[in-house]
Amino acid sequence: MRSMSRMPHRVVVLAAVAALGAGLLAGCADDSEEPGGAGPGGKDGKGRTTVTIGVFGVFGYKQAGLYDEYEKLNPGVTIKETSIERVDQYYPQLLTHLGTGSGLQDIQAVEVGNIAEVARRHADKFVDLGQAKGVDKASFVPWKWAQATAEDGSTVGLGTDIGPMAICYRKDLFKKAGLPTDRDEVGKLWAGDWQKYVDTGKDYMAEAPKGTVFVDAAGGVYNAAVNSNAERYYDRSGKLVHKKSPAVKEAWGLAMDVIEGKMTAKLKQFDKSWDQAYANGRFATVSCPPWMLGYIKEKAGKGAEDQWDVAPAPKPANWGGSFLTVPEAAKNKDEAVKLAAWLTAPAQQAKLFEKQASFPSSQAAYDLPEVAGAKHAYFDDAPIGKIFAEAAEGIPTLVVGEKDQTLQTAFTDVGILQVEQQGKSPRQGWDAAMKNIDNALDQ
Repeated sequence: MRSMSRMPHRVVVLAAVAALGAGLLAGCADDSEEPGGAGPGGKDGKGRTTVTIGVFGVFGYKQAGLYDEYEKLNPGVTIKETSIERVDQYYPQLLTHLGTGSGLQDIQAVEVGNIAEVARRHADKFVDLGQAKGVDKASFVPWKWAQATAEDGSTVGLGTDIGPMAICYRKDLFKKAGLPTDRDEVGKLWAGDWQKYVDTGKDYMAEAPKGTVFVDAAGGVYNAAVNSNAERYYDRSGKLVHKKSPAVKEAWGLAMDVIEGKMTAKLKQFDKSWDQAYANGRFATVSCPPWMLGYIKEKAGKGAEDQWDVAPAPKPANWGGSFLTVPEAAKNKDEAVKLAAWLTAPAQQAKLFEKQASFPSSQAAYDLPEVAGAKHAYFDDAPIGKIFAEAAEGIPTLVVGEKDQTLQTAFTDVGILQVEQQGKSPRQGWDAAMKNIDNALDQ
């Protein structure tokens, strides 16, 4: 929700599309007056409690009608959401407000790449939601719950969605390149090995329809492959290992292979040119968590309806996912805890998947009809509930460090892009990523 987590829950999560520039939380919750006419403590003129929620991108609660449903169930509560598009703008401002203890909304979303820092450095500033009424730890995917668990055992956030990986592909382009188009057969092309995915790209390029390439961006290949591993940038002791990490080296090598094989459209994901490439049918595959489906449908448009399909990824991996937290400084803490628990309960997570394709972090939701029987008409009625549930079962318990997002961005948006778009050598790209990381960690 995320992602620049989220896109898609958000049709933006980890990578939002545009900056709003306005203060994230500033203006959302002033110390003396709540937005929308609510006064101190979040009460409006009619005595209703206004619960404020700060998110990045599109979490989908409003779009799926969940806020309206909650307000009907709780007539004394009004929900006011404020969203900023980019998580890289949202999160620094959240830290600033935590430092001052003011300007915070009653519920604050936190992206998966930032949750470790929140849990390890700021746990005392958040309500322990593991003790909240109506919250069932056993209903969540265990590794998701663990990501938001602090050293003292408290739970700083409740999981919203996760991003089990698949591969979305163009059937029409595969057919023209002489490759199978049935989703089961396509999945067999690369089952169990990301190298087989790259090898399939070589086969595609040998007969590629004019003006097309196999994959959108080398950064997407890197991202999907590295997230197939439990240890990427940190080991289980919390030590930084990015320079010698086998997972990073393997993923980097795959990214370099697709660049050197001229298999990529040389795009930066979530830029306008990436959006346009969907509409133009420029590439045949993209690494695809659930929230990406809505993004593809929007950008590829009606002209590509029934041309896209979904196949299992080479290995289980996760891309994106967020959490809802309640700051201790929240003005309406009790009501915020109730709302956060309700929004992340299995029934609501299932509804959100049905409406917004945000895949539940609650494993108890997988058997609900909204998930188990889910198909996507745009993707030739692909059984997305089944595909993503099976992918979720195999996701490794990712070790998430405090600067995961910083490191990930350095590899994809600095190092890999320099090789892919500027013609730098793999060594030059690697060195640029290392320099960027070192500078960020020194701050």
